[in-house]
Amino acid sequence: MTTSKSPKAILFDIGGVCVLSPLEAIATYENKNSIPSDWINYAISRSAPNGFWQQLERGEIKMDEGFFRGFNADLRNEKLWKEFHESFRNSKKKLKDVANPTQLGDHVSLKAEAADSRPTDQDRGSQEPPKSQDESFAKPSLSKLAKDTTIGDPVSLESEDVAQSPSDGSASTTGQSKSLSSPSPAEATSTLVSLPPLPDIDGESLFWSMMAHSRSPDPYVFPALLQLRKLPGKERPILAALSNTVIFPSGHPYNRLNDPPESDPRGQFDIFIASAEVGLRKPDPEIYKLAVEKLDKLDKEKGGSGVKAEDCVFLDDIGENLKTAKDLGMKTIKVVLGKTWRAVKELEQATGLSLMDEKTRRSKL
Repeated sequence: MTTSKSPKAILFDIGGVCVLSPLEAIATYENKNSIPSDWINYAISRSAPNGFWQQLERGEIKMDEGFFRGFNADLRNEKLWKEFHESFRNSKKKLKDVANPTQLGDHVSLKAEAADSRPTDQDRGSQEPPKSQDESFAKPSLSKLAKDTTIGDPVSLESEDVAQSPSDGSASTTGQSKSLSSPSPAEATSTLVSLPPLPDIDGESLFWSMMAHSRSPDPYVFPALLQLRKLPGKERPILAALSNTVIFPSGHPYNRLNDPPESDPRGQFDIFIASAEVGLRKPDPEIYKLAVEKLDKLDKEKGGSGVKAEDCVFLDDIGENLKTAKDLGMKTIKVVLGKTWRAVKELEQATGLSLMDEKTRRSKL
């Protein structure tokens, strides 16, 4: 039974919450092709607000050859590549200080270790995973990449340092004292590390690997959604999706037209708000307000008293998306990347319902 404090509506993000996150595919692509970890996320996020990824998620452009040409161009932006190395890597800044992962949308939400990872002592205490040493060009720890920031979900990404090139000593042959003094601006400039060549990224191949990865349901959140869906009558809150999405070409198999209902996230919701269909993206407050309007209307049509933001619980894996929801009055649940079962336990506490099977519950205690 639900409690008197149970929410009237529950809103779910899709990528990285109900289904697996495409950012796992990004990390795999970077590792396989010896691309510095975080570069792809950096390039996409820093192309906002009018990068080709963002335009696609707002439904402003079609998913065609023009999009893929533009997406490739965003991934080969020389200015951003230089900034990535000089402003970020050399100064040891965290990506969250220079990039807004929110711009990646739900199709690019970070996920950490395998979703069935068991809790450690750290899990049972602080929810912040310990930091690890950065390793250039090594497969990144996705738990490290997925700490809270402001992209949407606070998603913080850390990068490695770039080795400093030794300065050219040939210019100081006339005296030793000069080398002991502070370098002039010109000399300092001459010691800057040389910029590596831009990685050769096949944007179309990368895109489809991301989309393919996000076809699989999350092993914890999605079953919980199905459990909620089965609740009878007034015991069940209104279920809604609030997701940054893309529109696939007509007839494309990823439109899920032939998917069985039990494996299609879209079919589990009373309301589905897709960014590409409404022309708004999270974390824009307007898309949240639109969601509340639709929830309010549906509740009143069912004989209820209506829904306000404070009547809603919102689950997302992106910090900035959660921040906007909280600012508007919603209760929020952070879906920890790679440990999505935690979010299910929080949702159980918020609703007073049992949403996890006993076998899973025992394995996660």
